[in-house]
Amino acid sequence: MCYDLIAKQNRKEEKQMSLTNSILSLFEMTDPNITVTGVTKKRCPNGQRIHVVHANLSYQLVKCPHCGHKSLIKNGTHVSHLRLGTLSGGRYEMQLRRQRYQCQHCLKTCGAKTNLVRRNETFTHNVKHQVIVLARDMLTSKEIAKICGISPSSVQRILNANIHLAYRVKQLPPNLCFDEFRSCNHLMSFNCCDAVSHRRIVTLKDRLSKDIIDYFEARYSVQERAKVQTITIDMNAEYASFIHRLFPNAVTIIDRFHIIQLAGRALDNERTCIIRTFQDKHSRIYRILKSQWRLFHLAEEKINDTKLIYLRGINEYMTQQNAIDLALDEFPEFKTVYQTYQGILTAIHQKDATEFKNLITNYQVAGNQMDVTISTFVKNGSAVLNSCRYPYSNGPIEGLNRKIKVLKRSCFGFRNIHNFFIRISLIHE
Repeated sequence: MCYDLIAKQNRKEEKQMSLTNSILSLFEMTDPNITVTGVTKKRCPNGQRIHVVHANLSYQLVKCPHCGHKSLIKNGTHVSHLRLGTLSGGRYEMQLRRQRYQCQHCLKTCGAKTNLVRRNETFTHNVKHQVIVLARDMLTSKEIAKICGISPSSVQRILNANIHLAYRVKQLPPNLCFDEFRSCNHLMSFNCCDAVSHRRIVTLKDRLSKDIIDYFEARYSVQERAKVQTITIDMNAEYASFIHRLFPNAVTIIDRFHIIQLAGRALDNERTCIIRTFQDKHSRIYRILKSQWRLFHLAEEKINDTKLIYLRGINEYMTQQNAIDLALDEFPEFKTVYQTYQGILTAIHQKDATEFKNLITNYQVAGNQMDVTISTFVKNGSAVLNSCRYPYSNGPIEGLNRKIKVLKRSCFGFRNIHNFFIRISLIHE
């Protein structure tokens, strides 16, 4: 009979140990001093369902942490309410009963400690990790709070406490990209990244030249800034005004996309000016210029000149080349702009700096929309030609800015720029 009672007690302890290990492993708890005693459910006054895990924390403490004497005795327990990570919705808590000790020498008390939480905190490391992971997925604070069973303000406090904006990167890469994006309260903020690895270097609250200069001069020595070889920018003239001051050995590159975009805008402006002169809105040429504007932006090698296709808006079967020729033959001034655009497009696609230089040097002013574009290229001479000489572009930083726009849209905008930059640092890690 005695052996049966011992065996029954052992089976009960093994079952309890199995329950403890299962629950602890489910919540990824590695503290061996915690023993789970049970799981209950309750509801808050607002109707929220709460799963409560009851557990004890106790271990043998020999020396007093205050005086160092070996005179500790057990002195009751203290109940702590810890927030656990969510599993299948709802809110999970742990009611942890901690062992208290008292020193008979100094009469001070202390309690058992665990690695689940920091001192005087209720959110476990599991909850904090879950908040950070969900924030990387561009969820709003309210959605993260709903999933984790905490408040939106607690979500932001966790992010502010665990995510820190870097003072600077350890080493400036040799190739940089500059651009700006709209951040908070209609402000334009500055963004910089590595043109090769696409790693974000810095994000500043505004794009003022003074603040950009102060940032790089205060954090990087002249020797460090002298190692930068190329800076890729758009047509923003402010960047070009201080690049040589900050990076004396760097070559400025105008992004190829912005060059083609500027030339394409001149082509469209000339086309719309011609459209406004039409009296007959149903004429064939008008409908070509109005509805088939994409054909004029195609590169010459991509234009189909053999296959008849049905062109909507014109409501006729013809080749793409035929439609273009009908409009160009009718307006010689538009033909001049179109040929200049095609020359720029070909030089950029083939990365032929010599051809591009000859085109802008030998250009004859014709009193059309392309004149301003060519004068802009001449003004930025070497930087525009460097777009054909170097393989770098602003594609990496445009991709980063795209992710920032998606973050703003999914979170319905931000009012606090510091909170916004913390979320930006998360999605760019």
